[in-house]
Amino acid sequence: MVDYIAKIKPINADKIETQAHGIATFSENGNSLHIHVEMFDTPANIEHWEHFHGFPDGKQAHVPTLMQDVNHDGFIDLPETEAVSGTTMVPFDDAPQEMNIPHDGYPVADKYGHYEYDKDVPLKDLQAKFKQAFGSDDLQLDKRVVYVHGVPADLKLPSSVAGNVMSYDAHTTLPIAAGEIKLAH
Repeated sequence: MVDYIAKIKPINADKIETQAHGIATFSENGNSLHIHVEMFDTPANIEHWEHFHGFPDGKQAHVPTLMQDVNHDGFIDLPETEAVSGTTMVPFDDAPQEMNIPHDGYPVADKYGHYEYDKDVPLKDLQAKFKQAFGSDDLQLDKRVVYVHGVPADLKLPSSVAGNVMSYDAHTTLPIAAGEIKLAH
């Protein structure tokens, strides 16, 4: 068994008025990848997209800082994360192995901003879909970053905040927390 952990810390916290944080763990055990995410202080009563992001070439992904706020609007939006974190790869939704990113199948925070996600994913199915999308079946978890996204639809965002994905706007995709995945010791 191989275990990984990500300590998830707030992003955009001063702008969204919550300090979203938590822990993600990953355990590769034979034919299964067990994913567990527990989040605290997220915006309450809304769905939160969560994924790991990375670079298809295996370059190390990192958590963004205010240096990535290239348009200087005070928000680190989804497009601004790509330079250091790469692209969205695997969703933590109702079926991660299908790698269907934009849809409503993600965890919903309770009235306290807490949620817990727990999923056993068929590793071979995930690796096959990952290879189809990125050219390799090696997930390279220790080179990825976990992201949690989502703010309430009524939160006032400047027009400079980007991140529309299909019918979902920047309220859905705005990063609220992230953490680098590391090999657990």
